[in-house]
Amino acid sequence: MHMLYDSESFVVVHMLPDAVEKSTGPVLNDTAPALPQLARHGFEIVDKRSGKEVYLDGSWAEMFQEQILAWQRDTPTQEEVEDALDRYAGLAQNPVVVH
Repeated sequence: MHMLYDSESFVVVHMLPDAVEKSTGPVLNDTAPALPQLARHGFEIVDKRSGKEVYLDGSWAEMFQEQILAWQRDTPTQEEVEDALDRYAGLAQNPVVVH
């Protein structure tokens, strides 16, 4: 997990998949638990103003990754970043819960 952005209004965290270690021993039968075939990364965007968060994975995460790469190339202002995050925050439905 890597924090990418933290402001008064938003937090963005890049969630990385856990490393999956494949077994090197022989498989004795086909009842062995299956390992995940596709470990995926994602991004959690927390809107501090509303107390809600959205988790982007799959194609949403890939689109957001493209946005991050564009920000690295173009160095946007904080207002431009906040505006873009505000559009994603419109998807937020889950209240932030502290464990």
